Amino acid sequence: MPLQIIVGAQWGDEGKGRIVDWFAAKADYVARYNGGDNAGHSVTVGKQLFKLHLIPSGIIHPHAVAVLGNGMVVNPKSLLDEMYSLDQAGVRVNPERLRVSHAAHLITIAHQALDKAMESARGKGNIGTTGRGIGPAYTDKARRSGLRLGDMFEHNFLERIGLHIDEANQQLSMLGAPYVNPMQVMDEYRTYAEIIRPYIVDISSELDAALRAGKRVLAEGAQGTLLDIDHGTYPFVTSSNTTAPGTLTGLGLGITAARDATVSGVCKAFQTRVGSGPFPTEVTGDLALRLRGTGENPWDEYGTTTGRARRVGWLDGVLLRYAVRVNGLTELVITKLDILSGISTLRLCTAYFAEGQRYEDIPFGPTDLEKYQPVYQEMPGWKEDVSKIRKWADLPKNARAYLDAISKLAGVPVRLVSVGPEREQIVVVS
Repeated sequence: MPLQIIVGAQWGDEGKGRIVDWFAAKADYVARYNGGDNAGHSVTVGKQLFKLHLIPSGIIHPHAVAVLGNGMVVNPKSLLDEMYSLDQAGVRVNPERLRVSHAAHLITIAHQALDKAMESARGKGNIGTTGRGIGPAYTDKARRSGLRLGDMFEHNFLERIGLHIDEANQQLSMLGAPYVNPMQVMDEYRTYAEIIRPYIVDISSELDAALRAGKRVLAEGAQGTLLDIDHGTYPFVTSSNTTAPGTLTGLGLGITAARDATVSGVCKAFQTRVGSGPFPTEVTGDLALRLRGTGENPWDEYGTTTGRARRVGWLDGVLLRYAVRVNGLTELVITKLDILSGISTLRLCTAYFAEGQRYEDIPFGPTDLEKYQPVYQEMPGWKEDVSKIRKWADLPKNARAYLDAISKLAGVPVRLVSVGPEREQIVVVS
């Protein structure tokens, strides 16, 4: 199956980076199709931790070509910082190994300033953005005033940057926020353009040719299903399509490219989210501290991009079934099973209850979750340390029962289970 799509089945932060790394070992191309540097992927190789926000984590494999698709918004400073850090770590980054779509949109300092100013103006009604300028960049794209990577080839590129900053300053003035210096930004973007131009190509054409030649393309989604602009917990969502169908528009592929695709949904063994918004299965107190960790370990529940402590709770089977449906998931990858070791009783949300009625699915999607109360199935936990286990049969009986219950709730099989942060800490389900 030449096209494999990997998406987050929850609110993001599911551990997609290391799962992409696992599948990328056999991929020719690893492509991001949405979002920007508001996403964060962490991959641990030996004692080395790679934290990437724009470049697909599959670039760590020397044979793979990394792709930034047209559905993305790209902060050139962040891109160059990642390229440099990878190079310093011994990962070869050049125009043969990193390809950026000419149709991807640019994020500027003005977008970041607007993002922070608008979030501040919302006060208690803020939506928990990362302040990276993602929303304002997508807004410019939608109103057809945005700047694209391909514009770096145009003779009037810097002039257009200056006009963009002037327009943004008018908005910043109305929000009572400081101005952005247009001359400084123009100087910076002159340098960015000179370095990035050799990496800019027609991604749609290249990936189409690769698929026709039988090469394997691994499409990597950012954030998670429940943050999708159309299908997530609106308005507490991101500004792009995070679900699997976004792969095609975000990479410029036709619908037949997905005819025989594998769609892998990455899902934690429990539930987390960062920022504001409803969370039916959220827990607090000692259990929350137990699931979240202290923040001293990269495996703990603190955002790769924001550093914010994640909210935590029991796995929500209602939302997982929803993710299976809107993505067309063909399999699940369960992460962080090791975190549940030592918890005597586990809970799985199997349905919701509201206004005297039980719901196996959510009417009108997940926008209005606050009124629902979770219906739980309780299951016995296990005490064993599972971090060194690599075979399904060696997992504790109760751990296997828990995973089987997740598969039954979702209606799709579990293919992989991660039991720790290291690259090799994976159990392949037979």
